[in-house]
Amino acid sequence: MRERRVEAAFTSAVKAKGGWALKLLPSVSGLPDRLVLLPGGVVLFVELKSPTGTVEPHQTVVHRRLRTLGFTVLVLGNLEAVAQWADST
Repeated sequence: MRERRVEAAFTSAVKAKGGWALKLLPSVSGLPDRLVLLPGGVVLFVELKSPTGTVEPHQTVVHRRLRTLGFTVLVLGNLEAVAQWADST
């Protein structure tokens, strides 16, 4: 399964919740794929991977920095993880 399939499922789930899943441009190396804005002022960053994909070390550094600033950073790597997120939100 390709990452784009996971990404399409995720953006559909966000849209169904009335939110936006904005694609971030790679201006900062390691920045997560999506900035997600949900009703109620919820903001989170989401890194989407294929089931066999892994988070690179430079991405881990950026994710840690965002978390230190108080942001939520999620890494979703398959359709089941997307469905679980959608069910829990």
